[in-house]
Amino acid sequence: MIEKVKNIAKKHVLEVVNIRKHLHANPELSFKEYETSKFIQSVLKKHDIPFTSGHVETGIIATIKGRNPDEKEILLRADMDALPITEDNNIDYKSKNKGVMHACGHDVHSASLIGTALILNELKEDFNGTIKFVFQPGEEKLPGGAKLMIEDGLLNNKPHACIAQHVYPDLPVGKVGFRPGLYMASADEIYITVKGKGGHAALPHLLNDPILMTAQIITSLQQIVSRSNQPNNPSVLSFGYINAPGETNIIPDTVLIKGTFRTFDEKWRFLAHEKMKKIASGICESEGGSCDFDIKVGYPFLVNDVEITKTAINAAEKYLGKKNVINLDLRMTSEDFAYISQSSPSCFYRIGTSDGKTSKRLHTSKFDIDEKAFSISSGLMAYIALEQISK
Repeated sequence: MIEKVKNIAKKHVLEVVNIRKHLHANPELSFKEYETSKFIQSVLKKHDIPFTSGHVETGIIATIKGRNPDEKEILLRADMDALPITEDNNIDYKSKNKGVMHACGHDVHSASLIGTALILNELKEDFNGTIKFVFQPGEEKLPGGAKLMIEDGLLNNKPHACIAQHVYPDLPVGKVGFRPGLYMASADEIYITVKGKGGHAALPHLLNDPILMTAQIITSLQQIVSRSNQPNNPSVLSFGYINAPGETNIIPDTVLIKGTFRTFDEKWRFLAHEKMKKIASGICESEGGSCDFDIKVGYPFLVNDVEITKTAINAAEKYLGKKNVINLDLRMTSEDFAYISQSSPSCFYRIGTSDGKTSKRLHTSKFDIDEKAFSISSGLMAYIALEQISK
């Protein structure tokens, strides 16, 4: 079966590369993937692969039924949205939409999933069950397209396994990485408005300095992770934005802070939220100020089902050779596939996209991949799906 899959994948690889180039050149932001959705639908129609559309507006679910289609369901997922980044690559498929770029590889994910569908469509007489191909909107923006599609009934048939792959520029083409169990962190957005009384910087005794309060808040909140959290529970609290609209001799009335909190423990996650609010409020009150503390609860932690992931690892080792399958470390980044992983047995893995010489980082204006990755991405996912459905 491996050679059969590889041969079909090879037949379609050029089309998949061209699909990716089209998607890369025409990126759309989260929940606005209208033209992307139309294009993917046109490709599915061309190859007579049945699908339904309009899921959370732009989402698509394609379905390939094998023999005895009710026996088991496997769900394969790719995301479609791009990021608000201006591309800085000199390539013929550079983004045509200024300020929007596929800098996280979702174009690669969608093109690869189309390739996987093309392979499995030719093999539907070789497996029992049904395989669904989910083209999901809005991975990069809360509340997350995965969450909304689940609410729309995505997992109502209780799939046996849900699989997703993600590009990994730190890994050379030809290699893939897996991690059974906990893999990616939850992610919450923090917005704090510190309120005081501003005025002339030379007369601080007449003011309630919100900048001083802000400094104390940022420093004190770090102690939550270092002193209130169990050392064996990875957690990160980072602040990436401070807006204090003053000058060298002007202290403002308010300061806006934005940050992120990430962890792997749901009980600790919400306990930490309350601790943050109490500490920040206490500091402001002691200085004669106040604060509005808003936490937007984001994606939960992502957990890979141990048995499903073991099956995927075994499939990858057969398909690529053991030396090309690596163990991944925990990541403090987040993914809305976590909603799927918390509801159904799942495996989220990484596929190498580097040429081995340079690493074009995710979420940067220079991100790109080595196209040789397409010689693996679609075929490997197809073979993993076949191994899962035959279990």
